[in-house]
Amino acid sequence: MKWSEISIHTTNEAVEPISNILHEAGASGVVIEDPFELTKEREDQFGEIYQLNPDDYPEEGVIVKAYLPVNSFLGETVEAIKDSINNLIIYDIDIGLNKVTISEVNEEEWATAWKKYYNPVKISERFTIVPTWEMYTPVSSDELIIELDPGMAFGTGTHPTTVMCIQALERTVRPGDRVIDVGTGSGVLSIAAAMLGAEDIRAFDLDEVAVTQARLNIKLNKVNHVVTVNQNNLLDGVEEDSADLIVANILAEVILRFTDDAAKVLKPGGTFIASGIIQPKKDQVKEGLMASGFEITETILMEDWVALIAKRK
Repeated sequence: MKWSEISIHTTNEAVEPISNILHEAGASGVVIEDPFELTKEREDQFGEIYQLNPDDYPEEGVIVKAYLPVNSFLGETVEAIKDSINNLIIYDIDIGLNKVTISEVNEEEWATAWKKYYNPVKISERFTIVPTWEMYTPVSSDELIIELDPGMAFGTGTHPTTVMCIQALERTVRPGDRVIDVGTGSGVLSIAAAMLGAEDIRAFDLDEVAVTQARLNIKLNKVNHVVTVNQNNLLDGVEEDSADLIVANILAEVILRFTDDAAKVLKPGGTFIASGIIQPKKDQVKEGLMASGFEITETILMEDWVALIAKRK
């Protein structure tokens, strides 16, 4: 079978919405080439994961690649993708160069080549993300291992927005907590919360494919006894005062849509971890949270991204 590789040269801000557009268009995998990976400071304990080829990365911006089957509808699919990306401007999302290129690859090449981008990565004091096909031996007795299969474009949990969420969860989750994960994607944040001792975790995503993928990853990590995954729009229908902690790794514009609902759903003194916020929109989200009755207790920065930790008063 033949596959087409669609490559989009864009910005960090646009990576997640473009990845979602590609997934909805039928992409069977997404690769993100960010030049920051070439200069990021790392420990050398994982060996080969740091042998990155500069030729695979753009000099500026970010390249998002996806793979689509070659069929009679490919032309229409590509045009629809281009239109959807251009429409992101309406939502004040910077799409950068927005250069789109198409090339053809054989199935054998595609089926294995993308895996070179995914290797074990220690992302916090206790957590290491390990792709399911990699062999990995923990380096300490208290290390927590999350196994992930990236599946349909939901990543391996190493994007800065996800890393900040997991680091915040590590400092925030207490044994017995009731947690809600809004826009769960791969389910990685729910898995982390379960491993940290949360007693009941409800994971929501509007995308039914995300729901399926999250359920698979949650079962793979043996936390399905405390995590339930359901298709749901943000916090619609969730009872008030029912959660100790809400975590959401989604776009700033989406976070602003449900800050009032988050304040109602959280118990008094509960915590809201909000990530997926590009730096220029940090103040806008802060204002939205405070207007809904939250107190901002911590701001975390990583690359171009921000995570906010807020307490319900």
